[in-house]
Amino acid sequence: MMKKFLSYAIPSALAMFISSLYTVIDGIFVGQGVGDLALAAVNVVIPLTIMLFGMATMFAVGGGALISKNFGSGNIQNANVMFRQVFKFLLILSLFISIICFLFTGPIVKGLGATPDLYESAKIYLRFYSIFCIPNIIGIALNSFIRNDGNPKLAMIATISGAITNIVLDYLFIFPLQLGLFGAALATGLGQLATVSILLIHFIRRQGQLRFGNVKLDFKIIKEFSNIGFPSFFAEAAFSVIIYLTNLALITTVGEAGITTYSIINYLTTPIYLLLLGLAFGAQPLISYHFGAKEQEPMMKYYRLTNITNYLINVVFISICLFFGRPIISVFTQDPAIIDMAYIGLNIVNAAFIIVGVNLNTTIYYQAIEMTKYSNLLCACRSIIFLPIVLFILTTVVGLHGIWAALFISELLTMVSFLIFTKMKTITERAIQWA
Repeated sequence: MMKKFLSYAIPSALAMFISSLYTVIDGIFVGQGVGDLALAAVNVVIPLTIMLFGMATMFAVGGGALISKNFGSGNIQNANVMFRQVFKFLLILSLFISIICFLFTGPIVKGLGATPDLYESAKIYLRFYSIFCIPNIIGIALNSFIRNDGNPKLAMIATISGAITNIVLDYLFIFPLQLGLFGAALATGLGQLATVSILLIHFIRRQGQLRFGNVKLDFKIIKEFSNIGFPSFFAEAAFSVIIYLTNLALITTVGEAGITTYSIINYLTTPIYLLLLGLAFGAQPLISYHFGAKEQEPMMKYYRLTNITNYLINVVFISICLFFGRPIISVFTQDPAIIDMAYIGLNIVNAAFIIVGVNLNTTIYYQAIEMTKYSNLLCACRSIIFLPIVLFILTTVVGLHGIWAALFISELLTMVSFLIFTKMKTITERAIQWA
């Protein structure tokens, strides 16, 4: 079991981690090559890019869970129908989003809270980022389907190749060519194109059981995988809301220097967040497969293995940031005040990710067994119920350090509430009976 878990979890987690590194390096290049205000402008746009990522993972996880479930029950034909429905629907949807974001960039960045000093930079970044919505969204979905189709290594290679492409082009566009935020957005988009190009090898060479094919959209099927996948969107929306609300609190409390600081913290915590998310994504095909086969014990074991791995990863990450945080932060900015603020904030925020990993794992577990009401409730607790209240109270009472601590308190309240009011073993038994 451990070997099987590692064969799925490591490629998925590693792919997400490498993918996040190009986000970090992108931040370093933007900070050093364009400036602190450019960093803040990108941070204004981040909630929207996270929402797009969440939308892609909604269909990827929802479709992936149904595909693995059908593989587990031996229904290959139905798995292919699910795959083709998701792919066609995402293709149409991502084109629509790309057009809307390109045409209405100005109103969108204003709605995201861009100040007059950040407006033009945020507008440039979003406009050219939106051109690549199709490869961005399709790449995330195909990555998940390939993992569910038994090829996690190719999914990892594709993501790493896209990351390397992005890093090389980032340097080229920002420094020698001096293209600023336009160059950063362009490099990201071309990196996503590279990822999709490699993912297509799986289907061209027929390395699994999934095949491309034309289908007429069936909105009953779309509703089915949307319902299962919605918590993934909700989870990313929760993270997006967290960033948005924190940005607003920082503007009020510290000003634009606070947003620049938070941007650096986000760049540095993105790797751990995506690593934990990749870990949970890696376990999902295994849980969904055994759910289709009605085997409860391995499902619960994979959940526990994911949590144990989550704890180990966090111990390493927290130690690195504690001892080497200041030199790492100074790569983004040379401002001593921002370095000090970011170091304190980073180490407070990092404590939350031990619990974030458990909450993400629990969310995806309930999706894998099609008990999505629990996933939705968990996401609501994280972003809508606890966070705004905790953020308001701590900002008012404690100030800046309260803003950094709000994530930890809200995630802890969510986890404790679920431990008290839900019984995972009982819910799993019920899900298997209903399947």
